[in-house]
Amino acid sequence: MQYVNLGIAGVKVSPIALGLGFRQQSSEQEAQHVIEHAIDLGVNFLDCANMYSLTATRKSEEVLGRVLRTKRDDVVITSKVNSPVGQGPNDRGTSRYHIMREVDNSLRRLGTDHVDVYLLHAFDDETPLDETLRAMDDLVTVGKVRYVGCCNFTAWQVCKALWTADRLNTDPIICVQNPYNLLNRALENEMFGLLRDQGLGAMAYSPMAVGRLTGGPGGLDGSEPGDTLDVVSVVREIAAKRGNTMAQVALNWVLSHQEITVAIAGCDTVEQVDENLGALGWELDEPELARLNKASESLRWYPVTG
Repeated sequence: MQYVNLGIAGVKVSPIALGLGFRQQSSEQEAQHVIEHAIDLGVNFLDCANMYSLTATRKSEEVLGRVLRTKRDDVVITSKVNSPVGQGPNDRGTSRYHIMREVDNSLRRLGTDHVDVYLLHAFDDETPLDETLRAMDDLVTVGKVRYVGCCNFTAWQVCKALWTADRLNTDPIICVQNPYNLLNRALENEMFGLLRDQGLGAMAYSPMAVGRLTGGPGGLDGSEPGDTLDVVSVVREIAAKRGNTMAQVALNWVLSHQEITVAIAGCDTVEQVDENLGALGWELDEPELARLNKASESLRWYPVTG
């Protein structure tokens, strides 16, 4: 495993992170086994959130917490705040009230005293950004959080957050987390330039477009537009010629962009962990990249979402 810096920060992470938005695991034990298997293979970056769950009552943070009992010093973990965790008026958002309450709830479930990267799960236009960033900075100051990041921000929102943190002299955002894949290249339009200019790390989630680019169950349902089918066809052809899987080609394409630090891959089984890590250690050649880029060019402007 070749580890990389998360943006200009000194912390080093695996270029593939394990996403813990569990979907198909039948039990907590199975989910825990997937996490432990990934760590054993060198994955040290685990992406979680306070609203991720196996079922309504099985929190992903609790499953991760069981792993952390023996492996805390071996991994870099994230969690997130903003998404609804209840029905009350203060059960969502990035107010100081909600952030301070939810970080303690996350730490309790995780069984640790700090989150390595605490991410604002979305931009909150109902809370002053000053309030949000001061609260996050306080968490860094007291040691409950090591680094601050954001998810699903647009480029202008990231820029505003960086400017506000600079004005307030608070701990800055070091990374962004947004969807990026061959069927959704929207980040290239404005975000990539910002990432390069500010030295931010980028965590690409949904690198396989929620299964559309894997060729397996849960992929295409026959209703997709022609440009989506064209992209999938090119991925399938390149994978077949290389002797790789479609998932590996899709992941490798994401990581071929210097702006992307990490691709987040959710895995239901240890076999999927093995397959996804097979995207590392080789590179698509220029003709292959050109074919993939040409087939997906329109999806910079009209991305497939979901």
